[in-house]
Amino acid sequence: MIVLVAATISACGGNNKGNNGNSTPSSQAASSEAPVVTETASATASEAGAGTDISGKIVFATNRTDLIDTKFKEYAEAFRAKYPNAEVEFEALKDYESAIKLRMATAEMPDVILIPNMPNAQLPDYFAELDDLGLNDVIRFKDYKSLNGKVYGLVSGGSTTGIVYNKKAFEKAGITAVPKTLDEFYAASEKLKTAGIVPMATNYKDKWPLYGWQHVAIAMSGNPEFWNDRLKQEKAFEPEGAWAKSLSILKTIIDKGYAEKDINSTNWEQSKKDVASGRMAMYLLPNWVIPQVIENGAASEDVGFFPFPYDNSGTLTTLLTPDYFYAVSKNSKNLATAKAFVKWLIEESGHDDFSGFIPSIKTKQSTVKQLSDFLATPGLNFVEIAPDNSDAMEIQNKGQIDFNDMAQEIAVSDIAGVFDKYNKKWDEAKKALGK
Repeated sequence: MIVLVAATISACGGNNKGNNGNSTPSSQAASSEAPVVTETASATASEAGAGTDISGKIVFATNRTDLIDTKFKEYAEAFRAKYPNAEVEFEALKDYESAIKLRMATAEMPDVILIPNMPNAQLPDYFAELDDLGLNDVIRFKDYKSLNGKVYGLVSGGSTTGIVYNKKAFEKAGITAVPKTLDEFYAASEKLKTAGIVPMATNYKDKWPLYGWQHVAIAMSGNPEFWNDRLKQEKAFEPEGAWAKSLSILKTIIDKGYAEKDINSTNWEQSKKDVASGRMAMYLLPNWVIPQVIENGAASEDVGFFPFPYDNSGTLTTLLTPDYFYAVSKNSKNLATAKAFVKWLIEESGHDDFSGFIPSIKTKQSTVKQLSDFLATPGLNFVEIAPDNSDAMEIQNKGQIDFNDMAQEIAVSDIAGVFDKYNKKWDEAKKALGK
């Protein structure tokens, strides 16, 4: 499977950024109660493609607060040009996961949203089916947000996690080749520190950028069902497992002074400027951050992307994961327009390239050179994450277990103690749900 995934991908080759919301669990549980359903007209595939049937105003809720006055204005104008009787309004939400779950729980969900972390069993309670858009045979991760053969979410793009770095910073520190082992990575970090450059921008205070360490854990394990397998384990979080090993690397980076000097005063927007200028050297994040670093002043040729060497084996493995999924509220008063907008976003907007994603459509090639080069790394192995198990997600939400909270806590505590705390949360939630 890994070989097939690698071949397929190679051939295709703000605040809250444009993250992968499906890999960043929220500390708040999604409401298990469906909102009141209002009567709406159903949309057919022909309606989604016919300009005369697409009308009315829709609202799209996004996590990209940085694009609300720029790129999204262009999208609104372009969609209006195609469908003169339709209008789309963009609403940017800070702390997106918590904010959109609250809106869903109060039946005030916008027409189009990015699906937050929630059990797939709840998808029909909130969202309209999207099988009528004609994308099922060409879209990546088709089954990730589906239930009983019905598709409720379409991916905005794919990601793979690695080290995004400033080549000029590496050159200044005397680093002549990208690290291929963990020891080489630590050695490079020491050289950067000696040269007066912050080796790693962790954005510890903002918390959500720490989700890259979850991806490292899955890559380490080589197991697409890594998080789902918690259901079968004696301990959901094993002190000697891949998640603990991943967090131990983060802890080492912080303890050795390879992160920001004051991790409690970091700032996401400022970090992009700092990496672009070479004041900071690296991010551990997916490919979507590449264009954001360039937008903040770096020359494209000065930005690189390489697989993270999480051990000393010399074998490189990375995770393939979907970013957020577009979904349409089943209560939308302009359902056909909302569906047409999702189809337009995927097929015509170019948002996947703008965001630095692996394209949503399988046959489309990425225009981001750093991503194409990364995917063509000799000997690179790929693990494609499996869809979330609904029982595992339900337990996680019930226990208010946030992986990024765990990542933050290891900086001021020992991993065993942190894992013991969250194992108790998991066990209590599992018992309460009768799982």
